[in-house]
Amino acid sequence: MKFNVVSEFNPTGDQPNAIKQLSSGIKDGEKYQTLLGVTGSGKTFTIANVIEGVQRPTLVLAHNKTPAAQLYSEFKQFFPKNAIEYFVSYYDYYQPEAYIPTSGVYIEKDLSINEDIEKLRLSATSSLLSGRRDVLVVASVSCLYGIGNPIEFQKNVISIKKDQVISGTKFLHQLVQSLYSEQREISEMGISGSKEMW
Repeated sequence: MKFNVVSEFNPTGDQPNAIKQLSSGIKDGEKYQTLLGVTGSGKTFTIANVIEGVQRPTLVLAHNKTPAAQLYSEFKQFFPKNAIEYFVSYYDYYQPEAYIPTSGVYIEKDLSINEDIEKLRLSATSSLLSGRRDVLVVASVSCLYGIGNPIEFQKNVISIKKDQVISGTKFLHQLVQSLYSEQREISEMGISGSKEMW
């Protein structure tokens, strides 16, 4: 699938020229380009049009989670049919270990991992490994913490093709080997018979 910008607006003012120059620079192998503009001038929209023009998988880096979340939301709106992913550090809190020589106090490492962000990171990794070309990942500069080895990640990927016949037992065994666990749905009447694999 190709990148396709969905918007009720068209590029105006300086945007068409900026889109043309940035797109040409990418195609010509320019290593460094800068898009200047004040807040609210449509830089994200301009970049979305550049991405649509060059049709390449894209990594957008932000300096922390807050602008990354804003950019993710905006790109999701511009590209509703494409794989727009969010990949930031999954730590809500991280205190590295420390030693204070003057008092002889050792402080242990302490951290808290956000499971929702971890799922978004896995979704981004999955999209990148899927072979899709219409993948845009919005990430923070601290996104590499705890990334793990891509080769090990690939070992846990279970490929399923349309019309493939596979035994239920074999498939469940593969899910267990990939560290999935069984969760039963709980209804007001108690445990229901349906199962969901996560």
